[in-house]
Amino acid sequence: MVKHAKPGSFYDTFERKGAGQRTTHYCPGCGHGTVHKLIAEAIDEFGVQDRTIFCSPVGCSVFGYYYFDTGNIQCAHGRAPAVATGLRRVNPESIIISYQGDGDLAGIGTAEIIHAANRGENITVFFVNNAIYGMTGGQMAPTTLIGQQTTTTPGGRCEARDGSPIGMAELIDALSTPVFVERVSLADGKRTMKTRAAVRKALRNQIEKKGFSFVEILSPCPVNWKMSPSEARRWIVDTLEHAYPVRNFRDGAGEPRAAAGEPRAAAGAADAASGLWLDDEDLHSLLSSRHDFPDDLRVHDIAEQRVKIAGFGGQGVLSAGVLLANCAITSGLHATWLPSYGPEMRGGTANASVIVSVDEIGSPLVDDPTTLLAMNGPSLDAFERSVVPGGLIIANSSIVPREAERDDLRFYPVPASDIAQELGFLGAANVVMLTAYAALEGFPSPETIRHVIPHSLKRKRLEKLNLRMVDAALDYVAKNPIRLPAGQARR
Repeated sequence: MVKHAKPGSFYDTFERKGAGQRTTHYCPGCGHGTVHKLIAEAIDEFGVQDRTIFCSPVGCSVFGYYYFDTGNIQCAHGRAPAVATGLRRVNPESIIISYQGDGDLAGIGTAEIIHAANRGENITVFFVNNAIYGMTGGQMAPTTLIGQQTTTTPGGRCEARDGSPIGMAELIDALSTPVFVERVSLADGKRTMKTRAAVRKALRNQIEKKGFSFVEILSPCPVNWKMSPSEARRWIVDTLEHAYPVRNFRDGAGEPRAAAGEPRAAAGAADAASGLWLDDEDLHSLLSSRHDFPDDLRVHDIAEQRVKIAGFGGQGVLSAGVLLANCAITSGLHATWLPSYGPEMRGGTANASVIVSVDEIGSPLVDDPTTLLAMNGPSLDAFERSVVPGGLIIANSSIVPREAERDDLRFYPVPASDIAQELGFLGAANVVMLTAYAALEGFPSPETIRHVIPHSLKRKRLEKLNLRMVDAALDYVAKNPIRLPAGQARR
């Protein structure tokens, strides 16, 4: 005797929808319920319910958390692939599902899905295409067909006015990184079984860590199409499938590969001259192999450093942050760099937040810096209060007119602009400030700064000048030791 039952990955009753509820909120004949069941059955079969996270953005799919007894996150409109990316980076063993409609994925979230696919994120995306914005009343979507009537195109979609429908499977297939791209249909039982196979394949790829899988599902929306359920399914076959051919675009076989966010070979990485945005293994491998970078620069233990570098545009605030982050990465540590700046090329306010840690870093935000490098007076005014008690403030005394008002932290004035000007390059005052920080805190080592500077500079002719700034700053700190407030010990 065959017993048909609700998949175990569904709740028995949909309490989030209402006490004792046993039916979904979808309209009669809607395809979402069918897709939900296919996904839930696959989750059950693969035994991954306890590690599955279902990402539901705005649209008819937004209430997936009513039904799936898994991890659930509601995402901003179109942003499910971005949320899924973050989840993947911090939950490497989880099964991440991005479940999206056509208005959400092909309209509001075009950038998010394209870049997630291009990075090869090891996630599974189910894209329900019913050719309209379903949840909000049936407006034209990027997938609406030419001539199709919607609430916003009562005379039919016009190519000259509205552009052509977007084939998302074709667009994703144009990228080199996805491993599985297929378009399927729910028009009848035979097609639904092919959809079932595609759903299973897309989830299996993720479980086996093969990479990005994308399944586009042509789904009926009888209410907004103003058809009966049977008419809607015939329309899929007669009309929708002609515009969006049902077929497999790509089925990459082979071994699991390094997905986005996991270490990759250094070859083909970012420009070695800049050294920006490389992880610790990439940067160290790249510099070691090409420039005999010594292993004894690695640091194995250090208290977390939360550094705020602030000034005005043109003082090298952001590049000082990059230099510090690269020094940390080269030392075998984790680092983040988060810039904040106005639209002005020069003169506007700017600051960079840098975190250095032996542990992985959850957020790049620095709200309570352990160190503040204030390149000008307004920066000291803006951030002095946020420095943790016992923290360090280094001020560019060449242009900062005052000392710290607080007596529960360490304050060190250094005439960085004057030192840089005397050596012939005012633009390197940031290196003086950063080196002073290194000398006072013991990290990064002067040797690390000297080794990283050549790889962080875009203009090689300034290399020797910047290295002279390091020596001058070290000499200044040696001759002018920090003065601590009475009773305060050096931390």
